[in-house]
Amino acid sequence: MKILVPVDGSEHSNKALLHACELAKNLNSNITLIYVVEKTIPINLLDRNEYLNLLRKFGEKTLEKSKKITLQKGIKSKEILKEGNVVNEIVKFAKNGKYNLIITGNKGLGATARLFLGSVSNKLANKSPCSILIIK
Repeated sequence: MKILVPVDGSEHSNKALLHACELAKNLNSNITLIYVVEKTIPINLLDRNEYLNLLRKFGEKTLEKSKKITLQKGIKSKEILKEGNVVNEIVKFAKNGKYNLIITGNKGLGATARLFLGSVSNKLANKSPCSILIIK
């Protein structure tokens, strides 16, 4: 079984990762961690390139922390950093990689960002090419 886990550093994302580790351990599977740098948010305060560089660095740190969690749980993981629309990139990656399952948290963004972007987990549930497990 191929398991894809979108991570964003939030409490809900970490909780989903822990569930994914348990499932992967029981199924003798590996996990792919994916972080997507959201490029569709209009930027007025900072230079766009500077802002995206900050997001890339945060994404790399988030992937590193998530990988440490998988290693502590005895699970091998692969880390992927993508850029674009979060949902579209996850769906495209899952489809191209022929993943069997996406495990995600039910929340990740703050209330303000969720208002503008909508719930990633809700959109994934509607667009995913494979089964999706949403962890509360």
